[in-house]
Amino acid sequence: MADHDLTGFDRSTFTHDGATRRILRRGTGPAVIVMAEIPGITPKVLAFAERVAALGCTAVLPVLFGTPGRDADPASAGRLKSGLYTASSLWKVCVSREFTVLATGKSSPVVTWLRALAAHEHQRCGGPGVGAVGMCLTGGFALAMAADDRLLAPVLSQPSLPLPLTRSRSCGIDISAEDLATVRGRCERADLRVMGLRFRSDRLVPGDRFAFLRRELGAAFTAVELDDDAANPDAVLPPHSVLTEHLIDEPGQPTRTALDDVLDLFRTRLLASQQHGGEATGTTATREGA
Repeated sequence: MADHDLTGFDRSTFTHDGATRRILRRGTGPAVIVMAEIPGITPKVLAFAERVAALGCTAVLPVLFGTPGRDADPASAGRLKSGLYTASSLWKVCVSREFTVLATGKSSPVVTWLRALAAHEHQRCGGPGVGAVGMCLTGGFALAMAADDRLLAPVLSQPSLPLPLTRSRSCGIDISAEDLATVRGRCERADLRVMGLRFRSDRLVPGDRFAFLRRELGAAFTAVELDDDAANPDAVLPPHSVLTEHLIDEPGQPTRTALDDVLDLFRTRLLASQQHGGEATGTTATREGA
């Protein structure tokens, strides 16, 4: 894919507690906060946002790192240029105090800003609440944001923090004990459903992390776990990015079914006036929870 010139996306900024970040926005209806993976808001992340907007929601993309619209695919950008861009984005995250990369039992400080953004977008866009999708390093942010009652539909796509360098880091996720207790309480009251997506072989998202979420959230956690052969074979990296780089956007493909499940969560939780079309099923995906 070539670089995206951001046509069709409105551009603005949002400020909270002295921190100002750029925002991309597309669509109308209840807000869904779309948080990109490393290296940033690529054309494939924008394509996902377009699907959210087509559903009848407002896709809101905060620029947390990287250059919006820049294509990082080595096939089109070149391996050297792509590698340097990805490394630059990752380095900025690792040295930033806003992101908790290694610590266990701690929500990243940027989550406070993201909750404020979600509250602002809820007031602006209306609807019963807000959805959120985090990908890779931002995956767990969607869970921590759910400590706010306005967050009704959190999706954790390949949540990779804390980086699973030790067993203790593999068996947890980047959320504080206080935030986790609040989210667990919402799940127990049956007013929150959390969805997680991963490829089974993904070392950045070990199975122990999803086992932890099952224990903590019970039936409110829906795990979508895909076999490696469900990943787009044209992707450069091993199976990881369910909704973007490794998506095979064809009906009947397990990754497409996972994408449809995510959109269906937004439809049922945020678009109350629409009929629930039922949950799709796939042949190589395992779904647990309700």
